[in-house]
Amino acid sequence: MRRRWLAIAVILTVPSGCDNVTWGGVDVHLQSPPTQSVGAAVSDTTDTTNVGTAQAQPLTPALLAGTRDGASATLTVVGSLRGDGLRAFAHDDSASSDSLYLSEHHLMRGSAVTLFAEGVRVGRLTIQKTGVDSAYCVPRPTVTGIVEMVPSAAGAQRLFALPAADAASRPYGDYESFRDRYDQRVASLQLAMDAIPKVGAKWPPSLLDTRADIQVFQLPGTSGLSVAATFLYHDELSTAPPEAGAYALFVMGTERGGEYQSDFVWYRNVADEGKGAPRYFGHLDLNGDGQDEILLDVLGSGRRWYAVLGRRNGTWVRTFQDPCGGSGERSGN
Repeated sequence: MRRRWLAIAVILTVPSGCDNVTWGGVDVHLQSPPTQSVGAAVSDTTDTTNVGTAQAQPLTPALLAGTRDGASATLTVVGSLRGDGLRAFAHDDSASSDSLYLSEHHLMRGSAVTLFAEGVRVGRLTIQKTGVDSAYCVPRPTVTGIVEMVPSAAGAQRLFALPAADAASRPYGDYESFRDRYDQRVASLQLAMDAIPKVGAKWPPSLLDTRADIQVFQLPGTSGLSVAATFLYHDELSTAPPEAGAYALFVMGTERGGEYQSDFVWYRNVADEGKGAPRYFGHLDLNGDGQDEILLDVLGSGRRWYAVLGRRNGTWVRTFQDPCGGSGERSGN
């Protein structure tokens, strides 16, 4: 039995046993020199003594995320997976050294990373070009290459990636994507209506007009679909300065018993915290505990960053945020 792959108009075949081997190229492990460092994310099991300071810890392994454009994709290093969480690059001059080291020693042309979409393994990317993206608050290594996807995931656009060696034990799954329906669009408005008085936000003239993004997905182990939506007041979903009095409201809920119930709310008032407009990117089990985490792409006035949502004792909380966006684990409700 052979697994079929799709890359542009070319159908590739590989043995079905390839789930347990790495593809061509080198295994990608991110191990920085002893002098390099990263900042720690905060979780309920993390020692917070040195949060926000540089720590001499290796960058291994890496999580990448990005979007596909036809037969190619550009992926950005989000951070390094360690223990039960995600660690960011140091928010100081050593960040550029980390990026250069990764690009020159590990994310090399010809090596491969394993691709995931909608929480399941869907293919691989062979690196053709490396670079650094300075649009983020901490400069990040990027890779661009040709994607090879299982036919069922040929339409996947938002992709995660892990080094091939670290993803070798992760099996392929049934890929399924979802488009928002009327009931989910209505549910997103109801979730926002319930959240606004709780967080003390100003009511917009039209709640529908403030909805800037809506995404529908299904998490493993759940029978209902989930919806995530971003609402922006006096602002736009881009790295541009907001207007006076602006705020961002991110809501997420899951269908239970025929109704969408709130799972997480993130309210960010520009006057208090500066601009930070979060939008849903995707979900993946980052730490191998059988539960998917959710990656958010956060847009500021001039830079962007990442945040991660995870479950702690059944409650969704923000377990990670890049240094420029602040740090700390905070409940979303």
